[in-house]
Amino acid sequence: MFIEFRAITKTFGGVTALKDVTLGVERCECHGLMGENGAGKSTLGRILAGIHKPDGGEIAIESKRQLFNSPRDAMNAGVAMVHQELAFCPDLSVAENLSLGRYPRRFGMVLDRAEMARRAERLLGAIGVRLDVWQDMRALSTAQEQLVQIAAAVGADPRILIFDEPTSSLSEPETQALFELIEDLKKRGITMIYVSHRMPELFRLCDRISVLRDGHYVGTLARNEVTPDVVVRMMIGRSLQEYFPQPLAEKHEDVVLRVRNLSSPGRFRNVSFEVRAGEIVGLAGLVGAGRSEVAKALFGLDPHARGEVELDGKPLASGSVKNAMRAGIALVPEDRKRQGCVLGMPCRANVSLAMLDQLRRAGLLDRRREKQVAAKYFDQLRIKAASVEAPVMSLSGGNQQKIVLAKWLARGGKLMIVDEPTRGVDVGAKAAIHELIDQLARQGLAVILISSELPELINLSTRILVMREGQIVGELSRAEATQEAVLRLMAGVKAERAA
Repeated sequence: MFIEFRAITKTFGGVTALKDVTLGVERCECHGLMGENGAGKSTLGRILAGIHKPDGGEIAIESKRQLFNSPRDAMNAGVAMVHQELAFCPDLSVAENLSLGRYPRRFGMVLDRAEMARRAERLLGAIGVRLDVWQDMRALSTAQEQLVQIAAAVGADPRILIFDEPTSSLSEPETQALFELIEDLKKRGITMIYVSHRMPELFRLCDRISVLRDGHYVGTLARNEVTPDVVVRMMIGRSLQEYFPQPLAEKHEDVVLRVRNLSSPGRFRNVSFEVRAGEIVGLAGLVGAGRSEVAKALFGLDPHARGEVELDGKPLASGSVKNAMRAGIALVPEDRKRQGCVLGMPCRANVSLAMLDQLRRAGLLDRRREKQVAAKYFDQLRIKAASVEAPVMSLSGGNQQKIVLAKWLARGGKLMIVDEPTRGVDVGAKAAIHELIDQLARQGLAVILISSELPELINLSTRILVMREGQIVGELSRAEATQEAVLRLMAGVKAERAA
């Protein structure tokens, strides 16, 4: 075997992430890692990348034992990683981030900014991406951040490349471009470990797939042995059918949200639509189409937004999150780490964050009730953590997403906007979140769903609005919403006919 994980064990604050995991990866293969959130997939990848040190066991590359004390040690050994979450400095530019640790200099001491820009453009161009390399990382969308990370990892010329949920924030065309890149990397002799919850991706790209469950190695399957049901049974011990109940809601009642000519300079323009009680209205579009920007404007996060917004027939003033929350609007944002939760605070405090006004008694926070609320949603969403007092930063990405959902479910409201609700979430938790969204609609809540996963958008939505270049360019009923029809509108190919 080219890469060998030998009895790897790792714990975090009393929670066992990996227990005696032993598996091998062959040279030049794309090896998939699957499992539920908290199964240990990302942890295993981070140990190979030098981010974590194992508490027990060892890693061997070409039969030679490796001891990585830092990511730099791993990089020097030819190991690079594309992280699911942002792994750059948000206040530095794209060019500066892509040169971290190896800034080009003239005369040995003067920073060569021109060479830095050329290097950044070359790295981005290698994966077919064009960006202003002098803009700060924090100004980029989540998808653009992911593309920059991919460019950095591929540009390091590694012999081993780890992908951790690389498509979780990418649009369909960007995902297909990444797949082509991975096929090319395989031809160039690069060995890849691909961590994902998306079975179609793994079945297409991976030569073999290994499954982890609760930190333990379950088994490895060759590509010709894998089926969705077999993999799901290995992951969670139950069949696929048990986790995808149908049908989903299709209610059409009173108008909850009415939007007329909503515009924001440089973001979107003349956006008009309605959402009724019991509806799940999907927003589809390529990255940069304006979907998330419209969601943020409705939640009061865009002070420049202008237009008419009514909730339950009452005008809603723009530019105020407080007004939006009081009116009954909730937003599950695309970026959970920066916008959805407070990483250093305990899970309990994050779950109650949006409903503190409902938990006060005589001006004081009712701690007992707060713990009860947190425990309720821990059970309902199957959140894996040491306890409700564990800091959110100690949870896996998928469990952090569940905390964000729990926060808004606990508060309640009239309109729920969910932006990429299952990004980085495993198949079991994804189905649970789908059920929750459907149940909310059945209970009369109006839902706006933004997702880059077309199957998710098509199966959950009662109708889909498609955005392109900041405008709504078409609407599809559930019966009309096929992947081809949605993609045509998103890309502007025969848009009139598709609409």
